[in-house]
Amino acid sequence: MKYTQLGRTGLKVSRLVLGTMNFGPLTDEADSHVIMNAALDAGINFFDTANVYGRGRNKGRTESIIGNWFAKGGERRDKVVLATKVYGDMGADEAAWPNHDKLSALNIRRAVDASLKRLQTDYIDVYQFHHIDRDTPFEEIWQAVDVLVQQGKILYVGSSNFPGYKIAQANEIATRRGTLGLVSEQCLYNLYERRAEMEVIPAAQEYGVGIIPWSPLHGGALGGVLRKQVEGGRRDEGRAAGGMSGPDVRAKIQAYEDLLDKHGLEPGEAALAWLLTRPGVTGPIVGPRTAEQLESAVRATELELNEELLAGLDEIFPGPGPSPEAFAW
Repeated sequence: MKYTQLGRTGLKVSRLVLGTMNFGPLTDEADSHVIMNAALDAGINFFDTANVYGRGRNKGRTESIIGNWFAKGGERRDKVVLATKVYGDMGADEAAWPNHDKLSALNIRRAVDASLKRLQTDYIDVYQFHHIDRDTPFEEIWQAVDVLVQQGKILYVGSSNFPGYKIAQANEIATRRGTLGLVSEQCLYNLYERRAEMEVIPAAQEYGVGIIPWSPLHGGALGGVLRKQVEGGRRDEGRAAGGMSGPDVRAKIQAYEDLLDKHGLEPGEAALAWLLTRPGVTGPIVGPRTAEQLESAVRATELELNEELLAGLDEIFPGPGPSPEAFAW
């Protein structure tokens, strides 16, 4: 497994991030533990979760599964760079309840303590804001973060789903306060969806923020969905079902699969390998439901995509180009 530094930190993380959102809803606890063991064996040390993972009335279940895995010992916690998130409503009745969601200082304090309890650890390596909070000023957010860092409950802070201007705003205010600021940003980014290249990724690079793409296979659309349909696999591949509704989209995906067949590559592995070639990317989040899916993702880290293939991928899925030219009429 290849390693890199997370943004402008000294933290060494694997080029793949183990996403855990399927743990609980789709993968039971025993199989989730098997996947985490396999991830460590493969050299993956960066695990990502969120306090709301588990869905519905089971929010927090995913963190609890990870915590139970840590409790098995074997230096599991020491080997993992652990990232979780705060923002979503954690009210038990699933109805919005004041101060049980978003990024107020009060909710951040409550959410950290609850996550630590479920995760059965005394610190979180990367604590991430799951969404922007339009109601809470960054001065308040950073003040709450400073306290948690001083208490040793969190080490670094990241963001998720932030636009470029919010990355800039957050880090400018952090700089004025004399604190480190954001070190990572999780954003939707893959071959099919490249709008992050316009402002999010340039902003992240400018501020030394590592990019951690989520949905690297665009909900399954880049994972060989058409081939699987022909072979009699599942017809709906996650978000791929909705994303494949138009004939132009289907034509693009067919051209993509045909190109990779020509080069003898698996579509899902090539899509991950492409992300690893992109400037500013720390590592894509993979969310395996099975150990076999994890093995496929690991193989992607060893792929070398030649210039002819990269040019072909750009032709099928052209990026928007840099800003402000990308906004030109």
